[in-house]
Amino acid sequence: MTQKVAVLGTGKIGEALLSGMIRAGWSPADLLVTARRRERAEELRTRHGVTPVTNPEAAKNADTLILTVKPQDMGTLLDELAPHLPTDRLIISGAAGIPTAFFEERLTPGTPVVRVMTNTPALVDEAMSVISAGTHATAEHLTHTEEIFGAVGKTLRVPESQQDACTALSGSGPAYFFYLVEAMTDAGILLGLPRDKAHDLIVQSAIGAAIMLRDSGEHPVKLRENVTSPAGTTINAIRELENHGVRAALIAALEAARDRSRELASGKKD
Repeated sequence: MTQKVAVLGTGKIGEALLSGMIRAGWSPADLLVTARRRERAEELRTRHGVTPVTNPEAAKNADTLILTVKPQDMGTLLDELAPHLPTDRLIISGAAGIPTAFFEERLTPGTPVVRVMTNTPALVDEAMSVISAGTHATAEHLTHTEEIFGAVGKTLRVPESQQDACTALSGSGPAYFFYLVEAMTDAGILLGLPRDKAHDLIVQSAIGAAIMLRDSGEHPVKLRENVTSPAGTTINAIRELENHGVRAALIAALEAARDRSRELASGKKD
């Protein structure tokens, strides 16, 4: 890879992206990082061989800037970058809820912006990253973004109008599964199992089920029916889930997450 890429605000996801890019073939010499604390920047240099820089230096020297700061800090970061940013730089935003128009209004007209919603499985190279083009982003910009985020998982292009729904479904998605595992572990303890055994049973079942969903090509209804014998244990459990409105609760939860993403986009913080 010959382009220089800078990751600004390198937290856990930013570092996972860096390490994934290096494994995928990027040279550490072509990777720049910024961090709020000097100790953090030096830690990244030691661990990955990348070059710590200031935000203005990143704007001047990198071909692609990946902005991974918190949404509430994005406006301040753009104010710092704008005076130093040529229009041929590609800006990739990883901030939840912030539309590409937010960046285009604050940067030099014509600056290409791509919006990405990734998730925490980037830490284990199993992310789902959803990519949308801003007004000035080209197919080449999207392909380049896919090359970067493909280093830590799977990518999917969607119209930006679908980003809030994707944030609810995929960006927040891992938390729902962790919540379900937590509840099932508590149930296992209630049924008389030690916590560690309940945890192992559930996690391996989750991994196996996920691989079946990914690789079998079967609809989830079909896979569930394969486990559900007439008058058996599974159908009794499913009946209780339906009686307690679990399906409706999940739909309502995802709608709430989508609505919050829209609120963030409009600038509402509380």
